[in-house]
Amino acid sequence: MTQSLNDSIRVVGVAGAGTMGHGIAQVLVRSGYSVLLHDVAAKSLEGAAEKIAEGLGRDVEKGRLTAEEKEQALGRLETTRDLAALAAADFVVEAVTENFEVKAGLFRALDAQCRTEVIFASNTSSISITRLAAQTQRPARFVGLHFFNPVPVMKLVEVVPGLETAPETVEVATALATSLGKTPICVHDYPGFVSNRVLMPMINEATYCVMEGVAEAPAVDGVMKLGMNHPMGPLELADLIGLDVCLEILRVLYEGFHDSKYRPCPLLEKMVNAGWLGRKTGRGFYKYPPAKT
Repeated sequence: MTQSLNDSIRVVGVAGAGTMGHGIAQVLVRSGYSVLLHDVAAKSLEGAAEKIAEGLGRDVEKGRLTAEEKEQALGRLETTRDLAALAAADFVVEAVTENFEVKAGLFRALDAQCRTEVIFASNTSSISITRLAAQTQRPARFVGLHFFNPVPVMKLVEVVPGLETAPETVEVATALATSLGKTPICVHDYPGFVSNRVLMPMINEATYCVMEGVAEAPAVDGVMKLGMNHPMGPLELADLIGLDVCLEILRVLYEGFHDSKYRPCPLLEKMVNAGWLGRKTGRGFYKYPPAKT
């Protein structure tokens, strides 16, 4: 942890204990921060704590941490269902579902709980940072920090200032990401930022290829892996991200740009309506074994 951050940010609140939330919490405790991990569901918090312990355990197995360092990291993790507990945080990262109203409601509640100097960061993958910041009384201290899944592995963090985000806020958020061993890249606040503005149309077009019978999913992914040197095909990646998340991002792009090239493929909508959300439900473009309980 950098000295400047060590002086100002010791406790980080993470709101949302899902895949992204527990991944962010893991890299934070591993990097020396104390973490208050919040979720409304006790089961989500229990599962998150288990996954964080498993992830740190893999670091021990691979020699990246000692057993003692793992236990120290776990000792810096506190889970809570009480949002008011995040009042103790020096910095807050939101990682709840990719839905504006859900995120906006959370930030309005956090705004009433947290000290005025505390920076809020959203892990949104597509929603306007400016619009989210306007739900609070601290738009100058509001920024996007878009981590990538799986958070402990992926190096990139998109740092996204809103219209009123102060330069100092961007500096702190960038330094925080760097202290986690990530590579922050600053991008402007437009729908989908850079990553999903480029990625989601590819996933969408790959879905159209399946829907129109151009090729089956393994063939589409095989072409992209072998022909374009992608480590994972777009439909495999969609299953990893979550088809519901992909659909929500495409809707944000479509509504934000009013451009038909972002119109979600009907097959993607049908699969989400059927509950085929990818790896997390055991079925998407591919079938997956049941998750370990």
